[in-house]
Amino acid sequence: MDTEHTEETEEFVLPRSRAANERLHVLVPGGAHTYAKGDDQYPENLAPVISHGRGAHVWDIDGNRYIEYGSGLRSVSLGHAHPRVVEAVRRELDRGSNFVRPSVVEVEAAERFLATVPTAEMVKFAKNGSDATTAAVRLARAATGRPRVALCADHPFFSVDDWFIGTTPMSAGVPTATTELTVAFPYGDLAATEELLTRYKDEIACLILEPAGHTEPPPGYLAGLRELADRHGCVLIFDEMITGFRWSEAGAQGLYGVVPDLSTFGKALGNGFAVSALAGRRELMERGGLRHSGERVFLLSTTHGAETHSLAAAMAVQTTYVEEGVTARLHALGERLAAGVRDAAASMGVGDHVVVRGRASNLVFATLDENRQPSQQYRTLFLRRLLAGGVLAPSFVVSSALGDADIDRTVDVVAQACAVYRKALDATDPTPWLAGRPVKPVFRRLA
Repeated sequence: MDTEHTEETEEFVLPRSRAANERLHVLVPGGAHTYAKGDDQYPENLAPVISHGRGAHVWDIDGNRYIEYGSGLRSVSLGHAHPRVVEAVRRELDRGSNFVRPSVVEVEAAERFLATVPTAEMVKFAKNGSDATTAAVRLARAATGRPRVALCADHPFFSVDDWFIGTTPMSAGVPTATTELTVAFPYGDLAATEELLTRYKDEIACLILEPAGHTEPPPGYLAGLRELADRHGCVLIFDEMITGFRWSEAGAQGLYGVVPDLSTFGKALGNGFAVSALAGRRELMERGGLRHSGERVFLLSTTHGAETHSLAAAMAVQTTYVEEGVTARLHALGERLAAGVRDAAASMGVGDHVVVRGRASNLVFATLDENRQPSQQYRTLFLRRLLAGGVLAPSFVVSSALGDADIDRTVDVVAQACAVYRKALDATDPTPWLAGRPVKPVFRRLA
């Protein structure tokens, strides 16, 4: 049975999760297989280790049930163990998952994807987003003969590979010579991007960015980037790992009507199963194939990239989105949640400090201090209160499995958290409410 979440954070303890986290740190560097899932991202001794999940709820090994947001780092948009996805996967498991030649499922999955994302002409599947974005960069360099990559500085993550990680505070192990080949441009500023392209004339292979983030693209911005890329002879790459499906079934490119040369999809594509995709113009994509006369590009070649069950999951996800109007539901749920959180924060006098941002289907929250500056200490306080109330929310990114009762319960817990937040603001010191070290940013130079 579920244990009751206590009213006071100080009484809320996770002894089994704490012990499991210690075991993880002994065996797994960082205690998790994704840095964003590390226990340093949660209040001290309050990082639940998950037993299982169903729909929008997860259970930790201490017996607590949570309403979960940002499920699977935004990948589980239909909810855990979604029946249509699970059934599609089960059908393939009894038929074998990986063969010495392509499976017919690869044909079906490619046809389904290109029907869903009609702005692309070819697609190749992989297992994670980094492989897809790095393949796009390599392809752009091969097609243009240029060395430099221009990435959007306002978007937090593109790849685990050197061309990106070398630009972050966690650049250890990346040669300076590699990092120097990556330059940055600001989102929404066409003039600054053109200045960059002019400064590195005929050196920049591609512009890579998330087409949208926590704010909508300025009018004409994406079309302007398309024109700049064409005029300067570089490849335009949209990283649609997050915007894919959450903005529309065809991604942000389908919503805003601007067609990139290449685009990458993942996360929601598999509803938690490992599948990503590189898609784009045939002329470019075929350079990684066999039906051209130029130099070959080692585009993507993965042993597990076309596992039948993951491709079946992707097809089921696409069918579910289209037939059930999932994107519209995500937006409706997000709008209800955002309105509730903003009202709760305002009613407790912290409306300028607990701030909800982003598209309704991809909400995040900011925790600001007395001077309205981002604060890891206040984030810690806020997360502790959410956890104690049964809400696991590193973000407020919704899944379609949430119900109105889940949203209402979340808003109630947020109101309770905001009441404590107000006390800390009045004291001009959140330390008494932290019960340990503050949460830490993922990208930092020292552990």
